[in-house]
Order: sequence, then structure tokens, then C-alpha cells
Amino acid sequence: MADFNVAPTKPRKPGPIARKDAGSENFPVASRLLPKHLRPHVMAFYRFVRLADDIADDPDLEPETKLAYLEALERALTSGQAKHAYLKPALDLRASLQTTGVSDRHARQVLRAFRRDAVGARCHTWSDLLLYCRFSANPVGRYLLDLHGEGVAAGPAADALCSALQVLNHLQDCRDDWLELGRCYIPLAWFEEAGISVERLVEPQADAKLRAIFDRTLEHTDRLLERAAPLPGLIQHRGLRMEAAVILSLAESLAQRLRVRDPMKKRVALGAHHKMLAVARGLARGLGAK
Repeated sequence: MADFNVAPTKPRKPGPIARKDAGSENFPVASRLLPKHLRPHVMAFYRFVRLADDIADDPDLEPETKLAYLEALERALTSGQAKHAYLKPALDLRASLQTTGVSDRHARQVLRAFRRDAVGARCHTWSDLLLYCRFSANPVGRYLLDLHGEGVAAGPAADALCSALQVLNHLQDCRDDWLELGRCYIPLAWFEEAGISVERLVEPQADAKLRAIFDRTLEHTDRLLERAAPLPGLIQHRGLRMEAAVILSLAESLAQRLRVRDPMKKRVALGAHHKMLAVARGLARGLGAK
């Protein structure tokens, strides 16, 4: 017979895991445009960042727990020692970086952004959002440039593209981010200037004032994409140049779609047809860049 005086043992909760994979991303990750021998290294970086991002976004974890997990990831990356299985992406990335000679600073910079996410920090101005993107998104582009042996010339344009991709993703997820995490990346000052509360993000569709804020976000994103436009021509490596051109075209198409669709009603994404057209334009752009 069961002893009802003894509390049942709670199952041990496993460590954090990444809840998304490369196939669910807006933009290609380690596509066939990149050289075969470098793709595993790109995936090692991606899996590390993906796990850290999902830790910061886990609605079931307390901020202190998120910070502890992120600290453990960085410690495993820098020391090569890990006591838990969930830290394997950090060890894999460390091995990859040792093989390629790329610095770990890009991965560590990304962790800085996710620590900010973990404690629920918000962006009050456009400059604040760009500062967030400097750590959450731009290191990804810088890592890819370093991995492919590129110099510093392409850096600023790559930063602009990565920041634009991040902002577009925030706009896609603005309602879910608010409902699930109480998080808003759209500058809070813009809500104040429009005379509405950020709580408007709970609504099932955008009204005129909220739509105006979305359009203002897209106008600023267009400027980032304009600064990113020269990127393919600044990259020497043919495969990375083609990849950058395709991602740039996909970003431009997604920005245009967000202008005519309401992200409050449904997550706005590119359909297969629009994606194919954007990829074709990107390939043509990449071929014409050199």
C-alpha cells in the first residue's frame, strides 16, 4: 500500500533545451551557398545562440534561473568544462572556434543581450533598440565574416543587415512577445508620442495609431536596409557574398509584407512563392555584385 505520509518524489526537471531549429528561422542558416567544410561551424554557432535565446525567452523560468543558465553557458564556452548535458552546444562551439581560430567574443556578446532579455529590460528609444541589436544580432554577422576570412570593410553593412533582421523579427512577434513575456522591443517612447499604452499590444488587430507605430518601425528599418545594400559587393568570399545577397532580398520582401499585413492578427511571414522570388532576386544581386 502507498504511504500517504510521504510526499511523492517530484520528477527532476531536465536542463534547458532549444525549442526551435534552423528550419523555423526566417532566413537561411548554413545554406548550401556556404562551403561544405564551414557549414558545421556555422551550425555550432547557431545551436549555441539558439539555446541561449530560448533560455532567455522561456516563460516558465524565473529571471534568476535564466541568468544562472546563461552564466553556465558562458563558463562552459570559456573553460571547456561542463557538468550538465544541456551545455554541450557550448562545448561544441568551443571546439569549433579552436579549429577555425575565430574568437569567442561574438558568442559572448550575444549572451550579453540575452541577459538583458532575461530580466525583462525594454527598449525606450530607437537608439536603445539599436544598442540591443548590437549585441543580440550584429555579432552573428561579424562571426560569419571572421569565419570566411573577411576583413573589416564589410562590418558596418553587415551590422545594418543584422539589426534590420532583428527588428523585423521583433515586429513579427510583437504581440506574442508582450502576451507571453511582457516584453516590447518597439521603442516605448513611440507609444508615448502616439498617446497610447504599450498594453495596446494585447489587441487582436492594430488600430490606426498602432499601425502608425509599426510603419514608423519599418521606415527606420528601411534605412538600415539601405545601409546594408552594399554588403554583397563588400564580401570577397563568393559563397558568403551570395548568402548575404539572398538574405538581404528576403529581408526587403519581409519588410514590404509587414507594410500590408497586420502582425497583430497573425504572424506575418513570407509564403513559398514570395520566398522563391526573393531568393532569385538575391542570387541575381549576388552574381552582379562582383
